[in-house]
Amino acid sequence: METDAGITLDRIESFIQGFWWILPNLGIALVVFLLFLGVAWAARTAVFRFFIRRGRPDLAALLAGFARWSIIALGLLVVATIVFPSVKPADVLATLGVGSIAIGFAFKDILQNWLAGLLLLLRQPFRQGDQIVVGRHEGTVESIEARATLIRTYDGKRVIIPNSSVYTESVTVNTAFERRRSGYDVGIGYGDDVGKACNVICQALEGLPGVEADPAPEAIPWELAGSSVNIRVRWWTEPQQADVVQARGRVIAAIKQALGEAGIDMPFPTNVVLLHDQTEEIDGDRERQREGWPARDSPPAARHLNKVIVDGGDHRQPEEAPRPSRRRN
Repeated sequence: METDAGITLDRIESFIQGFWWILPNLGIALVVFLLFLGVAWAARTAVFRFFIRRGRPDLAALLAGFARWSIIALGLLVVATIVFPSVKPADVLATLGVGSIAIGFAFKDILQNWLAGLLLLLRQPFRQGDQIVVGRHEGTVESIEARATLIRTYDGKRVIIPNSSVYTESVTVNTAFERRRSGYDVGIGYGDDVGKACNVICQALEGLPGVEADPAPEAIPWELAGSSVNIRVRWWTEPQQADVVQARGRVIAAIKQALGEAGIDMPFPTNVVLLHDQTEEIDGDRERQREGWPARDSPPAARHLNKVIVDGGDHRQPEEAPRPSRRRN
């Protein structure tokens, strides 16, 4: 028992001596880590201000955070080498290199979205405030974060789309240019003058609020439909969705009023339904022509004949035509 107690006391004494031996290193490591924290804060501030001045707030936030955490990670590596002198930076880097493979597999989606977000912010196919269409979602870009792109739909909803999906899918940027063209098909009657209708439509759109004068609106005969001649009307507006919707409503109202005042018919689809009475007098006459049924020189034989047998005033029910019967002996 005395031997075990002696061993325990020796261990405690060695721990205390080791603590006093490592205490100066802990103080130095704490000071060094605080210096790295200061450098990380300064680097983050500098990167953030640099990109803010260039009008890149999303890229500023992403790269500022990356610079800060990179410096902090480097500071932790230096602190580890100070506290434990036996630890070599090369060994730590080698360990991190092997561990980064496992970390990469574990956080594959996060890293993929982060890199996609960085590329989106560097290339800038669209910016904050642009109106885009990604897959089934359409709206205004609120921000591009490290993991996802946030858009606000036109009906007031927020959609969070992973950056990897935005980067790999096709994206339509509705506000990429100064003007945006819209179109609508208008049908007129076959008896109306197509050229006159086109002129009336173009005149109705001249000076209409929200419709650009250059390029001017145009009306083009487009299709000979079943019950109308379709004219495609095209006009240009501001690219924002609100301007497009408001201008479309004004255009349709102006076209309807102008065509009505000009006496041009705007027909609607018409269907003709023929109803045949199957109890006509000529039902059994295959040589006579009925509406929708062609006459034939050699009418086909009827499928069956009805026969009424009258015997002594006893009216029997109609019977089918006689069929071949077997003789009875």
